[in-house]
Amino acid sequence: MSSSREIRPSNPTAWAAFWFALAGLVLMPIPLFIGLVLGGGLSVVAAVLGVIALLKGLARSGKGIAPVVFAAIFIALTWGGISVGGGIVW
Repeated sequence: MSSSREIRPSNPTAWAAFWFALAGLVLMPIPLFIGLVLGGGLSVVAAVLGVIALLKGLARSGKGIAPVVFAAIFIALTWGGISVGGGIVW
């Protein structure tokens, strides 16, 4: 029997940062500056959301920080890909 309590993510801002960062990583390789704008823009949004989620998670004794860690990895990969020409010339 299921409970009537709704199950929600422990840190929704962290999950938003995760999904934005993943979308930025996936869209970054599109050539002709499209990937630069889409992937780079989404990764910047993910970085801002990640900082907010990290502060919220630390205020709640570290609850829900794991998606922020993965988002940071995706953001680093996106920015690394852009720095070697991803989204511009691929």
